[in-house]
Amino acid sequence: MSDQSRSFPDRPSLRFLKLEARRRLAVGEFSNLHDAQLAIAREHGLSSWTALKQFVTESQPDQQNQPDPEGPGLGHVRWVVSRFAAAADPGAGTGDGAGDVGPAWTPPGEQELREHFDESFLSRIDADRLVTGLASSARAGRLRDELTVDLDRPRAVRAQAGGVQIHASVATEPPHRLTGLRTFRVGDSITDARVSAPPADTSGEVPAAGAAVAEEVFGEFGLPGLALAAGGGDGAPWALARGWADLGDAGLERAEPLRAGHRFPVYTITMLITAVAVLRLVADGRVDLDGPANDHLHTVRLADNAVTVRELLSHTDSVDRPTQPFAEAARDLADLTGPVMACSGTRGTFSPGGGGYAALGQLIADVTGSSYPDAAARLVLGPLGMSGSWFPARWPQAGSDAVTGYELAADGSFRPAPREVAAVPAVLGLWTTAGDLVRFGLGWSSLLPPELARQALTPQVRPDDLPVGAVGLGFFINERLGLAGMAGAHPGGSASLVMRLETGQVHAAMTNRLIPIEPVNGRVIRAINGDIPNGPDN
Repeated sequence: MSDQSRSFPDRPSLRFLKLEARRRLAVGEFSNLHDAQLAIAREHGLSSWTALKQFVTESQPDQQNQPDPEGPGLGHVRWVVSRFAAAADPGAGTGDGAGDVGPAWTPPGEQELREHFDESFLSRIDADRLVTGLASSARAGRLRDELTVDLDRPRAVRAQAGGVQIHASVATEPPHRLTGLRTFRVGDSITDARVSAPPADTSGEVPAAGAAVAEEVFGEFGLPGLALAAGGGDGAPWALARGWADLGDAGLERAEPLRAGHRFPVYTITMLITAVAVLRLVADGRVDLDGPANDHLHTVRLADNAVTVRELLSHTDSVDRPTQPFAEAARDLADLTGPVMACSGTRGTFSPGGGGYAALGQLIADVTGSSYPDAAARLVLGPLGMSGSWFPARWPQAGSDAVTGYELAADGSFRPAPREVAAVPAVLGLWTTAGDLVRFGLGWSSLLPPELARQALTPQVRPDDLPVGAVGLGFFINERLGLAGMAGAHPGGSASLVMRLETGQVHAAMTNRLIPIEPVNGRVIRAINGDIPNGPDN
């Protein structure tokens, strides 16, 4: 970064300054857009990017009267930042609970929250938990009023304020309240010295652009470990691992370096394995895609006898999700749901709660006469050579090449995430390597007749509140960008699988910390190919 001051031209252009910030970010001068914009502002003698924008617009009435158009949800995100930034003030309290915030800051009440959050979101999360989580994130990440917007689209917003990244989804109908919100502490809020000077391991010829992105995001997000892999198209398969599979508990001398062959939990990506296993049974004539699922279920039944296998695959069933997604050990589905699975939702409406895929896992077991893990291995993992993939019934033991998942403590250090596995393996239970995930993306269609593989990538539903746009038979599809795949996340890990439909390239990204991993995968793809625009899913 230059220490020299700069003078504004007679007619400074805010658009030029924005492009300059992005250019300097792209060449690696800064690790994030916020720092690039802040540096440019200070080089021009101003204290912040907000002050720079105010100076430019006041000096240029035409720019002041024609501000950059904002998407419908950005105003709600700005409210979140301004409303909770005061909670980051040390004088506003130092505890972790909502009651510790102190008299200097009053948490918003339920009515105020309803002015900015959609009812669909508030019905899924306790209001006190939402407020407590945002206040805690604000304090730990030193949330500031100044907001750097990375993505502003009608249905999605990505921004950063201080050391907190914000990812929001937006309702399509006015007043466009927020239908989802996730915050992640990044940058300087990560204080754990154990992630400094991370080791690296590679397999194949890693593109320089991919390695550069891995180095950038490792520091930008503050990660214990990161694995990237790609294959297909005109390129040979490659994999890169950076950081630590396990940080140890007594310093780096006991830490375990991450290797390209380490296994990560991939959570909802598991449902793609389940979908392909079901489609193989359809191809063999053992399951009727458009017939009632109850025709093939014996251990449990669906309360709605009309729900079809296609509806289960496309998340348009009405099946309730199991109440216990994670446990100390995998459970029998009937123990979680009883002999009849409730169907309180609306058929034909997209609802990715996992209940439908829990039923599909039991359907696979009932039709094949074996457990879901054994059947999925026989139908999908084995034929594709995914030898590093499995469905552990309990937390993997030492020596199994499994990573340790981490959460961020209030002081910015890492602590192990709860050691729980998926209660229903067919929904969230796959552990795999980045290379194996690429093998799946490259080979799944070879297991099916061409027409059935085509249907899997044909939109079955286009939910209004889904940024990627469409859902096939298992696969999420971005028609605008020509991408398909799935992402999975839970405290302790995140994973992303992206398939480029035109070129056949497949990219995978994994980390052992909960972060928005989809944009990381998107950055790798853009850095290597340069022809994928910045979309809501990448």
